[in-house]
Amino acid sequence: MSVKKYCFDGSKKLSLKKIPTNSKQDKVEKEEILEKTAENQAKISALQEKLYADGREGLIILLQAMDAAGKDSTIKHVMSGINPQGVHVYSFKAPSSEELAHDFFWRIVKCLPERGKIAIFNRSYYEDVLGVQVRELNKTYHMADRVISQDTDTFYKKRYGHIRAFEDYLYENSYRIVKIFLNVSKEKQKERFLERIDTPEKNWKFSSSDLRVRKDWDKYQKVYEDVINQTSTADNPWYVLPADQKWYTRYLVSEAILSAMEAIDPQFPVMPQEERDRLGESRAELMAEKD
Repeated sequence: MSVKKYCFDGSKKLSLKKIPTNSKQDKVEKEEILEKTAENQAKISALQEKLYADGREGLIILLQAMDAAGKDSTIKHVMSGINPQGVHVYSFKAPSSEELAHDFFWRIVKCLPERGKIAIFNRSYYEDVLGVQVRELNKTYHMADRVISQDTDTFYKKRYGHIRAFEDYLYENSYRIVKIFLNVSKEKQKERFLERIDTPEKNWKFSSSDLRVRKDWDKYQKVYEDVINQTSTADNPWYVLPADQKWYTRYLVSEAILSAMEAIDPQFPVMPQEERDRLGESRAELMAEKD
């Protein structure tokens, strides 16, 4: 099963109602998918070593989703086995007062990886056009009247433009962004919430505020759909992936990441000829050392 089916690059419109939340439509076998996921993980690990050594491109993996869609576990499993020296994970929660006093990219820019490294964003700058839009928090911003007095459509249309420009800027500065939306069903979210409530070891994952967000499910779905359609481009597409079955989600995420890394095609640096000519001398010197 190719992940391209779930890729949105601006050439087609997303309708979340038409996107499956499980693997049934794709008619795949779980055991085969688990094997392919393991193969992808090995390939990602090998490519990450080259990416780190090459140092010409940086990779940003960005995950957005409704609560209980499995962002944390996806990060943990898909990226297992890679060198932690070249990867950093950032979770963006409600902004602090200091962060709110800056532009909405400020806290993100501080976390951009060096070229050659990978950054994983658990939520991101997209929060400022998702939950903020559903709850109309933009009206509470301490900003100039010329900004917050704009009607809602105008305000967010401009923000979508800012995001497209920011992502184009990153692409032109040798970064690639893998944008992933984990498309969980309302039924599966309920099941996972109940599991968190009924399992003491998982109680910490649940908050009563999760239910307040759940009541706005339809609003969130519409906003997610609009945001993805407005910010999907050829260079910075979105992947809208089924999230009801974690084993299948992890496979598709690994496919998206692997596709980006193969497109980067990192290579180990080639030693200058002058240095290569000295390898024999260096080897002889080492062999001549007395123990």
